[in-house]
Amino acid sequence: MSNELTRRRFLSTGAAASIASLPGRDLVADVTKPTGTPQRRFYTNLSVGRLGFHASFNETLELAAKYSFEGVDPDLDYFASLDPDELTRLLDNMQAKNLKFGAAGLPVEFRKDEATFSAGLKKLPAAAAVLRRAGIRRVSTWVMPCSNELTYLQNFRQHADRLHQCAQILGDHGQKLGLEYVAPRTLWRSQRHPFIHTLSETRELTVAIGANNLGIQLDSWHWFNAEETAKDLLTLRGTDVLTVDLNDAPRGLTLDQYRDDHRELPAATGVIPVAKFLGALLQMDYDGPVQAEPFNAALRALPLDEACARASAAMKTAFGETTRKEISD
Repeated sequence: MSNELTRRRFLSTGAAASIASLPGRDLVADVTKPTGTPQRRFYTNLSVGRLGFHASFNETLELAAKYSFEGVDPDLDYFASLDPDELTRLLDNMQAKNLKFGAAGLPVEFRKDEATFSAGLKKLPAAAAVLRRAGIRRVSTWVMPCSNELTYLQNFRQHADRLHQCAQILGDHGQKLGLEYVAPRTLWRSQRHPFIHTLSETRELTVAIGANNLGIQLDSWHWFNAEETAKDLLTLRGTDVLTVDLNDAPRGLTLDQYRDDHRELPAATGVIPVAKFLGALLQMDYDGPVQAEPFNAALRALPLDEACARASAAMKTAFGETTRKEISD
């Protein structure tokens, strides 16, 4: 079983977090900015599953408001259980707390056999309708960077066909689909046939899919492992980016040693230049969610409040550093 599959199962458990000292929506603006630094429009998102904990959606809302987050991940199953009046009250509660939505995960397993994909695709229109009623416009998924069965070209064609069908359905409901590439060498070299694991390859896939509602899910971890730069990010427009994960990397390892499920909180080690990464998002005028996704065992072993306090401090440091360092290669 691959590390990536283990990682994604972990995400599906959901989570809840409280980030004790995370600044509010003027986080970057509060730091003295050099002349000409653009105003931040992206927002801090509480993605509790990515921190390694679990809570109900309503509990997550309270934690997000308490600890000054600006967004929360949607919960499709919970939203589907609500009647129209209940959903209206939930959305009113979010508005009162000045909270936005992060991106919803694509509820279709397109990486496996045809029967599994077809079963998920049949359910997508109903799921997209639920998301539309909640006002959610961003949906994202990840691309497995290797295969034991399919060659690169076979895999590319299968992804283009299946994701085109998904994108069409989401487009009918006013939603965009963001694709995330997964870059650690230990993963894309782990099976017979390496597949997409860079930004440029992902953009080639979006062209092949041929839909006008496609974008990119960025992750500082994958950007770093792909040996990309701020210049690579600035080939994108802000509207090309659907959602962003923010992480740092362990010290003392080479690119041949990083494992996808062993990361650090943003700005924790300084191995990944998060100031350049976030600075590029500022320059491109990205306006969506940014969430920590550390996949860190030590963080998960802490009590919930302490783990979230550390995540808060990490996000604050990362956002603050963005305004103090020149964006350069």
